[in-house]
Amino acid sequence: MPEEAARQAGPSRVDGRLLRVGLILQLGALAPLLDTTIVSVAIPDLGRAFGAPVSAIQLVSTGYLLAFAMVVPLVGWAIERYGGRAVWTASLLAFLAGSLLCGVAWSLPVLVAARVVQGAAGGMVFPVMQTVLAQVAGERRLGRAMAILAVPGQFAPIAGPTLGGVLVATLGWRWIFLVNLPICLIALVAGHRGLPRGTRDAGRRLDVTGLVLLAPAMALLVYGLTRVGEVPGGPDAQAVACAGAGIALLLAFSARALRRPASLVNVRLLRARSLASASAVVFCTQAALLGTMFVLPLFYERLHGADALRAGLLLAPQGIGAMLAMPLVGLLVDRIGPRPLVLAGIVLAIAGTLPFALAGPATGQAALALALGVRGLGLGAAVIPVVSAAYYGVAERDYPGATTVFNIVQRLGGSFGTAVLAVVLQWRLTGPGGVAGAYAVTFWWAIGFTVLTLVPALFMVGRHRTE
Repeated sequence: MPEEAARQAGPSRVDGRLLRVGLILQLGALAPLLDTTIVSVAIPDLGRAFGAPVSAIQLVSTGYLLAFAMVVPLVGWAIERYGGRAVWTASLLAFLAGSLLCGVAWSLPVLVAARVVQGAAGGMVFPVMQTVLAQVAGERRLGRAMAILAVPGQFAPIAGPTLGGVLVATLGWRWIFLVNLPICLIALVAGHRGLPRGTRDAGRRLDVTGLVLLAPAMALLVYGLTRVGEVPGGPDAQAVACAGAGIALLLAFSARALRRPASLVNVRLLRARSLASASAVVFCTQAALLGTMFVLPLFYERLHGADALRAGLLLAPQGIGAMLAMPLVGLLVDRIGPRPLVLAGIVLAIAGTLPFALAGPATGQAALALALGVRGLGLGAAVIPVVSAAYYGVAERDYPGATTVFNIVQRLGGSFGTAVLAVVLQWRLTGPGGVAGAYAVTFWWAIGFTVLTLVPALFMVGRHRTE
């Protein structure tokens, strides 16, 4: 084995250092992950506290979402320039400051501004932790490393709405933000002691023109696609204009980046089969996953009469199924490669979604819970290998760039899937077939997205190159 390949591959067993780094990164991700779902249950209370309509209060969520998307292009450059630990620490400090400002906000504009700070910080935390752990793990342990990172992502959707409901009911809405402070402080102390500094390139200059093109492109695309799902009756002129402008800026950035060796995001990394196929798979899986997660709570509320809190609890089997799959999948992907696991996971996800496409108001919740558990197993089996496969065959020095490319595609896939399923649902709700028929058709579309994932999955690498 060549010296460079051996160095990049690293040891084959999970050691104490990798576990320690993984646990610290998990802790740092917990607060931003909880914040993506915990706020939803407080929207009515925020409206009453500030005397504002729901349309104005939605800026609390929209501001977070757009800031989250806009900072992703900066991640690769920041890690290369300052090192992973420094960027992670700065991001978590900013999230802590944003959480404190949210908790003491005295007006809606202050709260929205604080949420923008939170979103920008949270948008940096996740890609940084992914890069840092990939660098510590090396190729031989990527699957097990990414399984470690995936645990908070499955825990937060279950715990977020429940914890938010308890805090709002007992202590008030401010505590859904203040609860982040002790979590962030503990993570910062642990990170200072346990995270590696990482390499730095002091001469790495920021591609300002690329940032001016790509950051607004991400914001416009995400906003346009989000608005598609919010406007009754389908896309309006504003949604179409924003999405169109975002696509134009994204194409302009890509054309420029292909001619420029020091671009903000190295799109030439997509020439690597591993990253290109993994990016295509994650676009489709995120479209199916987040799009379906948008529809599922509405399905339980409209067809089964569940309130928001109960609907969130009814989704718990999916997260539990994913968490059960992760330890085994993380081990297997390092032994047999990602492709067979992704293909098996896609089939399970289809099987777990199919009962919802056939369900009606009288369908038993036990059967639906079992289906969600199967769907969770499938998603757990598919998601971890895809993240791992993105780095196979990519030099360690290019990990930050690969992370940025992968996360941009991931964000856009989720927004696209949510927008499409929202339009399909709105369209069918106003047509024949009734409410049950509308949700059935929408779930068939979600199954279609999942089936499409099989195509790029077939082109994924079989096993990583160091074996």
